[in-house]
Amino acid sequence: MDTGSGDIFSGWRQGRLDPSLADVHRSIKVSQSGSTWRRALAFFGPGYLVAVGYMDPGNWATSLAGGSKFGYTLLVVALVSNIMAIILQSLCARLAIASGRDLAQACRDAFPRPVAFVLWLLAEIAIIATDIAEVIGTAIGLNLIFGIPLELGVIITAIDVFLILYLQKLGFRWVEALVITLLGVIAVCFGVQIALADPNWGDVIRGFAPTTEIVTNPEMLYLALGILGATVMPHNLYLHSGIVQTRAYGETLKEKKEALTFATIDSTVALMFALLINASILILAAATFHASGNTQVAELGEAHTLLSPLLGLAIAPTLFGIALLACGINSTVTATLAGQIVMEGFLNIRLPPWLRRLITRAIAIIPAAAVTIWYGEKGTAELLILTQVVLSLQLSFAVFPLVMFTADKRKMGALVAPPWLIVVAGIVAVLIAALNLKLLFDFAGALF
Repeated sequence: MDTGSGDIFSGWRQGRLDPSLADVHRSIKVSQSGSTWRRALAFFGPGYLVAVGYMDPGNWATSLAGGSKFGYTLLVVALVSNIMAIILQSLCARLAIASGRDLAQACRDAFPRPVAFVLWLLAEIAIIATDIAEVIGTAIGLNLIFGIPLELGVIITAIDVFLILYLQKLGFRWVEALVITLLGVIAVCFGVQIALADPNWGDVIRGFAPTTEIVTNPEMLYLALGILGATVMPHNLYLHSGIVQTRAYGETLKEKKEALTFATIDSTVALMFALLINASILILAAATFHASGNTQVAELGEAHTLLSPLLGLAIAPTLFGIALLACGINSTVTATLAGQIVMEGFLNIRLPPWLRRLITRAIAIIPAAAVTIWYGEKGTAELLILTQVVLSLQLSFAVFPLVMFTADKRKMGALVAPPWLIVVAGIVAVLIAALNLKLLFDFAGALF
């Protein structure tokens, strides 16, 4: 058995596979002669593309609803979700570096064709749900800042494909630079708003302590699962396992171990930043809306309108709109890449990125436009939260294969996940599945 030379491990049925994202595969050089910091810097980037999915517009709706209705109580859900995300994303990097496969390719290799097809279909549903959230969020951002009608804004979001296509032609580092720059804009916007809101920091700290009410209260559980679905997102698992391989980290065991270390540090730091943003959204909602008795705020437009009188500064809603638009643009980049990885990995179908993006975005625009036209902002808010719950329900179908693959020494060689990590990841996978089952039972009970 090979443990790092680059040959195919005996646990995989197929030989070497054509890489996903072939135009940027191993395109970023990793110097083997420079300092440790310089080598680590080469891996700086993919984690922040992953982090984008943890603060997309759908997450805003669930966090605003949770913060306005239950105050700081659901902060613990954001924290636990983030810890789960760190564990699972580290496994994605491990799978990619050890096997040279992304998660979609690994599923296609390991499972019978009908099973792999079902997993592909579920992954596509998750990406479409993500895209719907981005379409609506970006359209609302355009409306809040420029006054563009929501119906027109939904259509305008389709042209983002050309921005992504242009950046990919310049090089993958340009894609990462755009994402990181927009993340900086989001952080500044929320930093100012939190300072203006002046939350009760004692209550904030207590909000990170667990409570059984989250599980026993169906309404709270629904929002908690929405936050979970917006934080640990299925498409991010496919995305991370693909974009890690944009680094030319070498084929020896030593080089792969170092690559795994740096990639894990990159994703962990980036996800801690994502937690900061997620917590800020919920804290802002709790400190402004819940504290003033506005406990039913879930619409992004309504939140924008209420911020100015509550915070006493006219620029506050503008900052909210700018941050929302930045989130929407960022999310379109990562969903494009994830969609390409899923389609190429599962089906071995190669489509130009612009065509792949247009197909996915067209599918997302239809329900988003219909809801926007017929129901207005209230309908879009409900659809945003629903998309996040759909993502949560899809999550187990990506998590269990990931844990299975990284625990298999025949597939992973010397980089097989240590027993303690597999136990923790297994607990995370079972916990996610159990919460989703309880949600389904609660829905069934309400219906009958």
